[in-house]
Amino acid sequence: MARNMHQAFAGATLVGETQDRRQRFSLLLLNLEEYYFEQHTANHVQHKGSRYERKIRGSLKICSKSVIFEPDAISQPIIKIPLRDCIKIGKHGENGANRHFTKAVSGGISLIFSQVYFIKEHNIVAPYKIERGTMEYVFELDVSGKVEDVVETLLQLHRASCLDKLGDQTAMITAILQSRLARTSFDKNRFQSVSEKLHMECKAEMVTPLVTNPGHVCITDTNLYFQPLNGYPKPMVQITLHDVRRIYKRRHGLMPLGLEVFCTEDDPCSDVYLKFYERQDRDDLYFYIATYLEHHVAERTAEGCTLQWQRGLLSNYQYLLHLNTLADRSCNDLSQYPVFPWVVGDYSSSELDLSNPGTFRDLSKPVGALNKERLERLLTRYREMPEPKFMYGSHYSSPGYVLFYLVRIAPEYMLCLQNGRFDNADRMFNSIAETWKNCLDGATDFKELIPEFYGDDVSFLVNSLKLDLGKRQGGQMVDDVELPPWARSPEDFLQKSRDALESDYVSEHLHEWIDLVFGCKQKGRNAVGAHNVFHPLTYEGGVNLNSIEDPDEKVAMLTQILEFGQTPKQLFVTPHPRRITPKFKSLSQPSSYSASTADSPVSPGEESFEDLTEESRTLAWSNITRLRPHEQHKIHKEAVTGIAVSRSGSSVFTTSQDSTLKMFSKESKMLQRSISFSNMALSSCLLLPGDATVVSSSWDNNVYFYSIAFGRRQDTLMGHDDAVSKICWHDNRLYSASWDSTVKVWSGVPAEMPGSRRHQFDLLAELEHDVGVDTISLNAASTLLVSGTKEGTVTIWDLTAAAILHQIPCHSGTVCDTAFSPGAFSGMEIRFWPGVSLVSCLSGTSSGGRSGRESRATQVP
Repeated sequence: MARNMHQAFAGATLVGETQDRRQRFSLLLLNLEEYYFEQHTANHVQHKGSRYERKIRGSLKICSKSVIFEPDAISQPIIKIPLRDCIKIGKHGENGANRHFTKAVSGGISLIFSQVYFIKEHNIVAPYKIERGTMEYVFELDVSGKVEDVVETLLQLHRASCLDKLGDQTAMITAILQSRLARTSFDKNRFQSVSEKLHMECKAEMVTPLVTNPGHVCITDTNLYFQPLNGYPKPMVQITLHDVRRIYKRRHGLMPLGLEVFCTEDDPCSDVYLKFYERQDRDDLYFYIATYLEHHVAERTAEGCTLQWQRGLLSNYQYLLHLNTLADRSCNDLSQYPVFPWVVGDYSSSELDLSNPGTFRDLSKPVGALNKERLERLLTRYREMPEPKFMYGSHYSSPGYVLFYLVRIAPEYMLCLQNGRFDNADRMFNSIAETWKNCLDGATDFKELIPEFYGDDVSFLVNSLKLDLGKRQGGQMVDDVELPPWARSPEDFLQKSRDALESDYVSEHLHEWIDLVFGCKQKGRNAVGAHNVFHPLTYEGGVNLNSIEDPDEKVAMLTQILEFGQTPKQLFVTPHPRRITPKFKSLSQPSSYSASTADSPVSPGEESFEDLTEESRTLAWSNITRLRPHEQHKIHKEAVTGIAVSRSGSSVFTTSQDSTLKMFSKESKMLQRSISFSNMALSSCLLLPGDATVVSSSWDNNVYFYSIAFGRRQDTLMGHDDAVSKICWHDNRLYSASWDSTVKVWSGVPAEMPGSRRHQFDLLAELEHDVGVDTISLNAASTLLVSGTKEGTVTIWDLTAAAILHQIPCHSGTVCDTAFSPGAFSGMEIRFWPGVSLVSCLSGTSSGGRSGRESRATQVP
């Protein structure tokens, strides 16, 4: 993973006296669903007017439900005064809080209240200290002329906080927020360039774990901007559209209002998560970004990821991350944090035996069904329950469970969620074995794991911040997480957990767990049969918030949804396929290069590289040894599968298993374009005559035509039932090989019309094979075609008659490439290579015999 997922929390977890004062304040000091509006430089005046008067310099922050004062000196605690606990608010020295104020020389604001919180004294993250009793605090603003406006704002927010009904409070605060947003607009002086053209502007909130921050979204022809209403944590968030790699529409609070933007290919942490007030605004912004990016970004599909996982191109860990992302799980939303399974069921042995099936948890059952006795009790209650029924009263993923695991790296989030307190020391994440046992035996504990358990950062297991997390009943302090006996260290624990996740057993059974969480057993009759039924509010579509008219009921419902946890969006409605696990051949089986001469597919009368004269062989090798690398550029993340060079030599086009077609300029030595047609690997590419169109084959069964001049996909040929492995072109004909065991010949786009768009491809011939075809090649006249298959067979076809001329079982493995020689022999010569590079094919060959996998030359009379 490019970044550790919990780095999304880094901005708020700051401990130590060396931290800058401005970093002490965080939106996590606010209550859930509270907004931070504005700040003013001020002094907290203690003992005002007495001989002991003292002024503490700092910043006064006005929030929708509280007043927060952050002193400059980190030795002083941050002060938080809930507005609902205020008795009087007004100018200092005046009686009452509701008087019509007149301008005064003094810039003092008086707050009389019954309760105050003290937070992060000496910048140490710890439970909040609470002081109760009637008190008066005075704050003097630097700009005394703002006192009246601030007092009026505080009185308005105080009235909202004191309303009896929670729904009325929320409605009034929302109205205040919308009024502030309506009175402001995006500051266009913040544009990166004066030439930028504004496309749209709207109101939205930036979502981070547990908090949202309102502001203005603006999109231009080159940039996406978010400007917070309060200017926190910085005045502007800016993302260059050219850098965007993925965009996803999101549910937030079960409402289709979210949009998440990623500037990386595989990082689970996004660059910005926005929640809009209007669905149309979200959809318009999404459409504009998608249109701008065209084919530079392809939103992944669950089916495409499944194929990659089945074929071993994605690890179990990567696949689960992709499924979480597709199912609306985000590390910015703790109610929808990525969920991973417990896979190990043995936390007591001294050694972890991954070859023993008994080591693993039963992935076909939800956590709640792993203990048969507990399940029987739950089913008895379920049968007696009125509709709507559910088996489990708590979810397997919720904000509380996520922070249970991450409290050591995200303590401020735990304090925010639990009103300034850590959980009871005996209920903390103290031990892996204890946590697993409680998940098996606990009456209400059915939680799964989070991705960090299979990552490479041990921080969440170690109390490196030296937090005071309390003392357990036995007298021991809560410190590092206790590891199972088979783990020598936190690093060893994570490594062995990763090994378990990628083990053969889990690879063979992971589809069963996917059925429960993302698939066909997530809800409905199949979920009942799998004992996998949770509270209706956790499911997408389980409640329509817009249909609830009572504001109190709606707020209570939304709070319950956000705090209880949410079931992922259902991705599959049919049983998930198994992973294709490789079956390795016996090592005692003779390989092609060690077989006897009698068994060799090269007959005694045919020539091979070793049959060349010593003079010819010396000349060939001497030419090869003169080759030197001229330039090297890494432009793909995975294996390069195809290369095409323009006739001028100025542009190089490449395809890769990373699913991209890229255009590289030899002159500027820069990447000029990066195109994704789907999220599946591309297998080959070629340039049509005229260098105006690039054709690429893909593992998604399609062939794509890309117009270089217009910078867009020109057409798509959907002509195969499995991955297209190789394409060739000659004389307006396209030849496509596929894992569906066919090679097909198509009529193509006329060379003199490179910009035209065809809507029909004519199939001229179909060359059938017994197994999947991995490569093809044409002779110069395009009268002959040679194909190589997965089973090592090479077949030579007469294209004029669409008939087989020769079929040669040459290799024990896949034939990766073939080529006709330009007529070096009197007959016809074909060269073909097994699954290694040409360099390694040639190296180590001597007249004494073959010393590794090698190229072979077969001359056909």
